[in-house]
Amino acid sequence: MLLKFLFLVGLAPLLVVQCLDSTFNDDVLGLIVFKAGLQDPESKLSSWNEDDDSPCSWVGVKCEPNTHRVTELFLDGFSLSGHIGRGLLRLQFLQVLSLANNKFNGTINPDLPRLGGLQVIDLSDNSLSGSIPDGFFQQCGSLRSVSFARNDLTGMIPGSLSSCMTLSLVNFSSNGLCGELPSGLWYLRGLQSLDLSDNLLEGEIPEGIANLYDLRVINLKNNRFTGQLPVDIGGSQVLKLLDFSENSLSGSLPESLQRLSSCATVRLGGNSFTGEVPGWIGALTDLESLDLSANRFSGRIPVSIGNLNVLKELNLSMNQLTGGLPESMMNCLNLLAIDLSHNRLTGNLPSWIFKSGLNRVSPSGNRFDESIQHPSGVSLAVSIQGLQVLDLSSNVFSGEIPSDIGVLSSLLLLNVSRNQLFGSIPSSIGDLTMIQALDLSDNRLNGSIPSEIGGAISLTELRLEKNLLTGKIPTQIKKCSSLTSLILSWNNLTGPIPVAIANLINLQYVDLSFNCLSGSLPKGLTNLSHLLSFNISHNNLQGDLPLGGFFNTISPSSVSGNPSLCGSVVNLSCPSDHQKPIVLNPNSSDSSNGTSLDRHHKIVLSISALIAIGAAACITLGVVAVIFLNIHAQSSTARSPAAFAFSGGEDFSCSPTNDPNYGKLVMFSGDADFVAGARALLNKDSELGRGGFGVVYRTILRDGRSVAIKKLTVSSLIKSQDEFEREVKELGKVRHHNLVALEVEYMEDDVVVLCDMVRGALEDGRVEECIDGRLGGKVPADEAIPVIKLGLICASQVPSNRPDMEEVVNILELIQCPAEGHEELE
Repeated sequence: MLLKFLFLVGLAPLLVVQCLDSTFNDDVLGLIVFKAGLQDPESKLSSWNEDDDSPCSWVGVKCEPNTHRVTELFLDGFSLSGHIGRGLLRLQFLQVLSLANNKFNGTINPDLPRLGGLQVIDLSDNSLSGSIPDGFFQQCGSLRSVSFARNDLTGMIPGSLSSCMTLSLVNFSSNGLCGELPSGLWYLRGLQSLDLSDNLLEGEIPEGIANLYDLRVINLKNNRFTGQLPVDIGGSQVLKLLDFSENSLSGSLPESLQRLSSCATVRLGGNSFTGEVPGWIGALTDLESLDLSANRFSGRIPVSIGNLNVLKELNLSMNQLTGGLPESMMNCLNLLAIDLSHNRLTGNLPSWIFKSGLNRVSPSGNRFDESIQHPSGVSLAVSIQGLQVLDLSSNVFSGEIPSDIGVLSSLLLLNVSRNQLFGSIPSSIGDLTMIQALDLSDNRLNGSIPSEIGGAISLTELRLEKNLLTGKIPTQIKKCSSLTSLILSWNNLTGPIPVAIANLINLQYVDLSFNCLSGSLPKGLTNLSHLLSFNISHNNLQGDLPLGGFFNTISPSSVSGNPSLCGSVVNLSCPSDHQKPIVLNPNSSDSSNGTSLDRHHKIVLSISALIAIGAAACITLGVVAVIFLNIHAQSSTARSPAAFAFSGGEDFSCSPTNDPNYGKLVMFSGDADFVAGARALLNKDSELGRGGFGVVYRTILRDGRSVAIKKLTVSSLIKSQDEFEREVKELGKVRHHNLVALEVEYMEDDVVVLCDMVRGALEDGRVEECIDGRLGGKVPADEAIPVIKLGLICASQVPSNRPDMEEVVNILELIQCPAEGHEELE
């Protein structure tokens, strides 16, 4: 018997070791199974090895020192993805499970609370979906903290939440949860923090919140709650943060709120609360942040607000408050930011508002008037040296901008727009090296834009529109390299647009409209790749618009009101150096002789004569068009359409015009023995179809082959003729059985073709070819020649060379009465 006992005693250590190995392997197995269902792109779990006897040295794993069992699992921010598998259920001694800030998906495992020792579950900042399992909190054991924040959860908050009495923190914020609050929520007497913000919860907030005597934080913002605040809300006297903002709550503020003397943050903005801001607000002596914005509060700001000595942020904007600011507010010595915008406040802006320490001031959208009162005996630099945001817009301030405005070296935003300020922009504005947004628009400022503006090197937005500014746009503005918005419209600025603006590569919005700017546009503007809007309308700019980039799609309204601008956008060809020709006597058979019409000679015509002349003008233009179409339809195929001397790959001119962009032919292979030639480009019968870039015609070569001609309509987008030809030549070399071979490229203007054909027929005495054959030869040549010459003049490529309508009417009248016309011209 003694021998057996000794044997068992000797065997006991071995049994204990085997038992410990079994438990170690159980934790190892659970974690390895959990890892197997994950994606670990950054190999954060590379230390997890299934051959290890213990996981206690693994990354993210913490064990109890005595038992060596896994008690905590911290894998926050490991970029892990996949499902939260059942392997974790083997960790029987797990107390903390933190998998926040990863990419886990799928649904919440309903069995996690069965780990009896689990106290903390943090699955926030993942991509979990579905609803919170109904029975998740029924067996919550010792669960104290649970966070499913910032996921994609839907459905209602489960009623079982009310049965988990051990909970002290609940955070379901930033999901898609809906429905009403669980009826027993206020029974969780141990609850210290409740965050259900940024969901779709609705209904009224039930009474009974006073039962949560240990509640420190309650955040229900940005939901759809309606009704009034619970009247007993002041019963949670240890509250530090109360946020019910961005809901649809209404009514007046319950008086019990004044019992929250230790509350540091009250945010009720974005609701529909009414009545006056209660006088007892001053009893909340620990308040550091008070936000009552975007409600319907009326009346005056209570004097008691001056009792909030530790107040740092005050937002009363977007209400219906009246009167002035109480002087008692000067006692709020810790105030850093104050927003009173968009109310009905009046009077002077008190001097205390510019005291030391205040960094954000926004009284915009009120009726504050007169000039800003600085503290007596204190310079502007000392009084508001820490100011970062100053928004005085939409008031009735008058006077000049202080000349020492530049001492506000910390200023990030200055907005004094929509006031009645006058005088010049102080040069010290250039000393605001940190300012990002400067808005002085809609005032009565005069003088020029100071060249020192270039010193504001951090500017991203500059708005000076609707003032009386004169002079040139300073070239020093190029130093503001971060500018994204430059708005200078509705002033009296003169001179050219500085070339330096093209160096502001971050520009997105430019408005220089309604000024007196002149000169041509800098070509470098096409390099502004981020442009979204560029308005130069109603100036005196001239020359051609830049081609390329944003300017290929610029709206015509953005360049309108500049009579001397030209280009396809304004539908005006850019003029050449040609002088306007003298309009010759159309009855003269010799085109080289004639006299100019006397523009001052007035011919009195009856109404019927004017109608006849107008009809004749329409018919004449139609005749000219028909003449052209019939010239080539009736021409002999034996006559070459133009004087071409073809040789593969060479360029030849076929038009008497001096413009190198027209009449140039490039062959890629063979000879271009066109029978119809340019006729096909103008003959409707030869049209095969139309596309987004032009019309396709059919013509025939001398050897009988049919070819298709694509007449491009994108010439306005061609920057360089040489570059265009080089690219087309390369395309001409491409050969493939699925591609149509490119044989020839020819750049010609159809109007030039028409004019050349008609002019050639006149010079050769072939007037009959210019007359519609359906007239049967009944039109005398001496009557047709003046009409044809008039058509040639009206078809001039240079708009300034074309006669105006008065001249056309006079010419037609002379054609109708040749004898009288000779007498008038002699």
